[in-house]
Amino acid sequence: MSARKDSAGRRSGRGGSRRHNGVDADRPHPVLVPLTMPQADRLVRLAEAAVAERGFSMRYDGTGALVAIRDDDDPMDDTPSAGLANLARTVSGLPRQQWRSAVAAHFDQMLPPGERPMVPEDLENELYLRLVCAATIDPGWTDRVPEFVPGVVTAPATYTGRAVAMHFDIDSLGVPWEEITRMGLANLRRLKDNVELVQEPGGDGAQIAMLTGGMFTASRALVLDTVLRESLRVENPPFGCLVAMPSRDMLLIHVVRDQTVVSAFGMLLRLANCFFADSPGPVSPHVYYVTGNEWQQVTDYSTGTAQLQARGRFSEALRRLDTAASGLPHVI
Repeated sequence: MSARKDSAGRRSGRGGSRRHNGVDADRPHPVLVPLTMPQADRLVRLAEAAVAERGFSMRYDGTGALVAIRDDDDPMDDTPSAGLANLARTVSGLPRQQWRSAVAAHFDQMLPPGERPMVPEDLENELYLRLVCAATIDPGWTDRVPEFVPGVVTAPATYTGRAVAMHFDIDSLGVPWEEITRMGLANLRRLKDNVELVQEPGGDGAQIAMLTGGMFTASRALVLDTVLRESLRVENPPFGCLVAMPSRDMLLIHVVRDQTVVSAFGMLLRLANCFFADSPGPVSPHVYYVTGNEWQQVTDYSTGTAQLQARGRFSEALRRLDTAASGLPHVI
């Protein structure tokens, strides 16, 4: 499984807990989750040292990012920042002695501030579409790319070594959005998934497919028909699916077949929340009902806790399941 968690989404508990200047070391950092305050302090020191070693003049801004600075130590305007949120999630699952090398590897992939990622020559085979949480990118970038579901946008992306570069300057790719979409979806369809089927111990047999495999696994939601057919051996499920894409390397699917959909929803909700909260590359904490090409968000966090929204097509599917279970004809 990805992100060093068990099937219930629990962390392995690495990283350690210590006293720090008389303050309880378990107090969580408000931004660099899931790190504690002293762990976050250490990450910032390592990050500032790493960028300095690579010739970047940057410092921590106190709100979860490194920002470029001038010679007089004042922040530079209109230059991208280097967020530490994903790095915090990465090191939280590592032993303390591995943090320095993990931070170094992270910044080895970093472009100098203001520099755009290189565009591959072979876009036909190297361009992908990637699902990105809109809240994690510069607000000015979200208007340049389409929204997939509320809060999640679709961005062109390419590999740069072991990392992934997103191209929000669409014109730099030199092709229209229609061609970007065609190539990006075709390359997503060519990827393969690792599939693990998970059941809750002592439950009613509800099954969740946990798909992993790479940096674009969650983005394979854009080609869900291919995922169902090739990875789960299911085609056009009559009652649809419940789907979650909590982090970039995780896609969760329950194919709706019977009344186990209720407990499957609970499992998906817990897993999506946990992976979204502390895995690198968070995408969405929500669960969606999918039928055909229509995506319906069925979770609501507006009250501070998760609530089920059983409306529209999802409500209709639940009624058809009840009818099928009772053996009565379905009447619309």
